[in-house]
Amino acid sequence: MGGRAAAAGGVRFRLLGPIAALVGEDPLPLGGPGTRAVLALLLLNANQVVPLDRMVDVLWAHEPPATARTIVQGYISRLRKLLAETDPSGSVAIETRPPGYLLVVDESRIDVTWAQRLLARSRGEPARRRAELLREAQRIWRGPALADIKDRVPAPELAELRLAVLEARVDADLELGAHDELVGELAALVDEHPFREHLVRQLILALYRSGRRAAALETYQRFARRAGTERGMDPGPQLRMLHERVLHDDTSLLDIEQPTPRPPMVGVLVPAQLPNTTAGFAGRAAELAWLDEHLSTVDMAATPIAGLIGPAGVGKTALAVRWAHRVARRFPDGQLYASLRGFDVHRAKADPAQLLLRFLLALGVPVGEVPVELDERAALYRSLLADRRMLVVLDDARDSEQVRPLLPGSASALVLVTSRIRLDALVVGSGARMLTLGTLPREDALEVLASTAGPGSDDERADRIRLAQLCGGLPLALRIAGARLAADPQWTAARLADELSGQGQLDVLAAEDNQVSVRAALDATYRALPGRLAATFRLLGLFPGPMLDAYAAAALCGVPVEEAAERLRTMADWSLLVPDGTDGEYHLHDLVRMHAATLARADLYEHQRSEALRRLETYYLAAADQARRFLRPPADGLDYASDYPKESLAPVTDSESALDWFGSQWANLMSTLDAAAAAEHHVQVWHLARLVHDFRAVRSIRDDWLALLDKGLAAARAANDGVGEVWMLSCRCSARYRLGRLDEMLPDAERSVAIATRLRDPALMAIAFRDVGTALYHQGQHEPAVARLEKALELARRAEFKPVEAALLNNLAQVYRDLARLDDAVAATERAVELYREIGELGFSVFAVANLGELHLERGELDDSERYARAAVDQAVTSALTLQEGFARHVLGKVLLAKGDKAAARSQLVAAARRYADVSQRAAAEVQADLDRLQPDV
Repeated sequence: MGGRAAAAGGVRFRLLGPIAALVGEDPLPLGGPGTRAVLALLLLNANQVVPLDRMVDVLWAHEPPATARTIVQGYISRLRKLLAETDPSGSVAIETRPPGYLLVVDESRIDVTWAQRLLARSRGEPARRRAELLREAQRIWRGPALADIKDRVPAPELAELRLAVLEARVDADLELGAHDELVGELAALVDEHPFREHLVRQLILALYRSGRRAAALETYQRFARRAGTERGMDPGPQLRMLHERVLHDDTSLLDIEQPTPRPPMVGVLVPAQLPNTTAGFAGRAAELAWLDEHLSTVDMAATPIAGLIGPAGVGKTALAVRWAHRVARRFPDGQLYASLRGFDVHRAKADPAQLLLRFLLALGVPVGEVPVELDERAALYRSLLADRRMLVVLDDARDSEQVRPLLPGSASALVLVTSRIRLDALVVGSGARMLTLGTLPREDALEVLASTAGPGSDDERADRIRLAQLCGGLPLALRIAGARLAADPQWTAARLADELSGQGQLDVLAAEDNQVSVRAALDATYRALPGRLAATFRLLGLFPGPMLDAYAAAALCGVPVEEAAERLRTMADWSLLVPDGTDGEYHLHDLVRMHAATLARADLYEHQRSEALRRLETYYLAAADQARRFLRPPADGLDYASDYPKESLAPVTDSESALDWFGSQWANLMSTLDAAAAAEHHVQVWHLARLVHDFRAVRSIRDDWLALLDKGLAAARAANDGVGEVWMLSCRCSARYRLGRLDEMLPDAERSVAIATRLRDPALMAIAFRDVGTALYHQGQHEPAVARLEKALELARRAEFKPVEAALLNNLAQVYRDLARLDDAVAATERAVELYREIGELGFSVFAVANLGELHLERGELDDSERYARAAVDQAVTSALTLQEGFARHVLGKVLLAKGDKAAARSQLVAAARRYADVSQRAAAEVQADLDRLQPDV
């Protein structure tokens, strides 16, 4: 499929009609309404994060079931796999970005984009060309937008786009004299949209030009009566003016000619306030294209607003100004610009009232006629901008409240806002679209260096690449580094990179006698911080993970969670942290992290650093322990959660929130484990590895699972902890089994038996003998496997070790089945299911239920088999368990095939192969073999 996608130019998406994803002309199997609705939400917000909570609210109209988040995650998983299989290049992909998901896609692949672009291209063209472009746009629709998901995903902007295209095409046809042909079409449209005045005006004009003056006047009277009765309003000024002209038989309405562009109003200035573009600008092609695309929303949204969001120094202002200059000619009535100083630590943020004064003066309002009150100034400002094509750039906004009075009320003006934080109130209240800027990729970063320092030689390229990496792709740092290279021939890229990677790294990134530098900016901010925030910032230099929340910060700093949350919010306001979504998570830019780490090394004693790390380790041990208890019952005797203050742990209340917590904190957990290993905190390392293994055992994917267990095993051995070594060896056996690396299990299992026997611990011996039995079974040694497993079962029952007893029964059932002892296999599996449900085991219970389906299939009891298989599929989907879902669908596919339903069987096997793709190559190959055998007959 990947080759076909590449040949056809990738996946194309349709929203203007039934939802579809096409490779060439072949539709992809998108699944049911839920999956299609999630895809529609992602496409409507392409290249923007769609919060998971918003998806839930939209799909269930604010009345979601308890498992709604898990169901949506299942939809996302299916779409992600489908896109990955269809387009292996990754040009279309769904990324997890807190607090939700982001669809990375070239927006030109979406039919909505083409319609918008054709509408935008038509503006300013001669009437005949406009009509051609707009008819082409109309042909993109294949019915009502999002037709196959009914009202699940409200998208009024698509209906508005269709009407905007239609009205613009009718305007062009009227200019070309096609009024006779338009009367019938317009009459039907007015019936469908009775309060859309532009359509009413078009119908009245077409009727008058067709010699039907009485019908034109009656159309106006009918609209006026209905508007007054049903809406309590009078016709608008343009409609009233047209009525007067028809009433007085103004024959100039019969003239068919292309209207000339409207000149600026006499007495009103045409401001051109854009500042100069920043030297050294490079890259941002995708971001510039996104802004170009946003132009097409002018005249369609109530007030078209685009926002550029990102941390200090990432180049928001430079991008905004560069793009504004590029498109200035598209706004003949002028361009307004204001720095809102939302995050300037030296000056107060700009007052909207003062900014409105500046704008009104720039628009030609005499100073004596500028209103005093903010609301009156805003009203006059909106009046002056009504129906005028203007660009308003609002730079460095502190919040939505600062921006709101500066918004025009006109759909013909476009607003571009930059800010260091998301302006969610503008998104919700004004329909703004936000683009989050990241740092520059390598080639763009090298171009910034070249633009300021001049082109480097081929021999210097490797040094410049290292320099760009050390600048973290931050445009401000790159421009300063380029300026250093340009100012002094003695500075080479190699020397500057060496300096930057040394102890005084940030000192190198300075220009103009240190007045402009990364360190100067950070130092000035740091010195201005209150004492408690300065202390927090130093400690943040010790945080090993990429994302920080209030719970981890509270542990690191030794303060209550509420205080930690307030400190993080305040530091985000000071631009030292960058908020990530709405879930209270933050990250530090690499250079800010570097600055904080330098302060931690310089200003904290060794014991302070060690105590902070141990507090953080203890938090993650307790939080991981709390979360894993909702996934499967603890069997290892580790208990960190019960003694840790509940209010200091991130809230986890069920299996769904436990899975979410592990997923969101995984990178932090791995980074903390590595930091603990570097500090030689061996016990904490193997304990943490053991706890987080329970998450991977439930939601199994092939990434760093074995690597973290190897680290845990090394730590247990370094601590000379036999119990820890047994647990780590057993976990490694489990992981290898799940990942299909069966031939690697037996040595670990036999080593585990030797240690457990020496320790004389029945529970550990049960685990070890279980692993040996499982390994022997998969080597085809069935009788020895039964002996080891039955011995392990005896030990587990003696130790009252129910989690292991359940697993042993499930494993024994597989061996009994191969030995044709089907009745024993069914009895063992049924007891395993009972135990799993009794102890609250989430992952293995799905396997056991699916195993029952397989056993009943072998006994020829097809209805019972299908019932168990479908129950396993439902449970796996509800809990978003990829591996378990793959296994359950594989079993269901075989059952359906046995029942003769080959089409349904193939559908289940294809789905199983997709679920297995990222988890178990061995299992995926088995499913593919079944599919290959099935293919010729279907």
